Formats: sequence, C-alpha cells, structure tokens
Amino acid sequence: MKVKMKIQAIALDPVSNSPVMILKEEEGERVLPIWIGLLEATAIATKLENIQFSRPMTHDLMINILDHLGIKIPRIEVCDLKDNTYYALITLNIDGREVQIDARPSDAVAIAIRTGAEIWVHEEVLQKSKALEEEAKKESSTPEGVHTDQDKDRLKELLEKLDPSAISKYKM
Repeated sequence: MKVKMKIQAIALDPVSNSPVMILKEEEGERVLPIWIGLLEATAIATKLENIQFSRPMTHDLMINILDHLGIKIPRIEVCDLKDNTYYALITLNIDGREVQIDARPSDAVAIAIRTGAEIWVHEEVLQKSKALEEEAKKESSTPEGVHTDQDKDRLKELLEKLDPSAISKYKM
C-alpha cells in the first residue's frame, strides 16, 4: 500500500543542525522526517519560497530537458528504508510507457514540486521509520536541550506543524 504525501517543510534538526525534509500524509496526521543534504534542502526550499534564479539550477535543468523530450513525471515514491538510508523512485512517462528511475528522496521531491508530480510513500517505509525512531529513543541518551519526554513531544509537534513560509532562507 502507498500513502499520498506532501512536502510540509524543510527544517533544521536542532541537535545535528542538519536539514530535515518533512513529508506529511495528505489525508492524515503521519509525518516522515528524512535528513537530507544542504544542497538538496536549498533546492527544495527555493522552490517552496518561489525564489527564481537567472540561470537554471540542476533540478530545473533536468525538468527542462525532460519537457523538451516530451517526458512527463506523474509521481515519485519513497519506496524503501534500508540501513538508515531512504530510497525513492521517479516515474517517467515516455510516450505512454512508464519507467522508474532510482533516486534519493530529496532529489525526487525537488523534482516533484517542480512538476506537480504526486508524492507517495510506501506504508512499509512509514512503519520502518517509526520503528527506527522508537529504537533510537531507547538507545540514545537525552539530546542536548531536550530533557524530558514532554520536551521531545513538543519538539516533534513543532516539527510536524512547521509551515514552509516559516523556513529561513538558505544562502547559495
């Protein structure tokens, strides 16, 4: 089973200072946080903020090439989680034939938000992510600045409710 998601926000993990892409279930409350690189976070955040550049960035260039060739992107899927690494597929529609291309979830989402492609996450990935989060809670010590379960819950709630308009600008 697959769950339709949308990009809720790009945020900074307060513990690691790493960017986190937060996908949220369209017709539900579940979220999927995926830690991503700064360049990928910038690519997503600039599109969410409608920041235009005088020259095409890499994801925009790829879209321009695919458009020129008449190739459409109907959907992307976050399809697996193995060894703390998320996997995604970009589905291309080439003259009515569908082809799936392996991708990092951050690149797939950067392309999806530029093309209007649907974002799907396999149910198994959501379950593995939740299990991983629960395991990490058991194994880790209290993160700096988070001292109680109530603090952790407030931090999680804050991340889940983040709005893309609340994102600080990333410098290029």
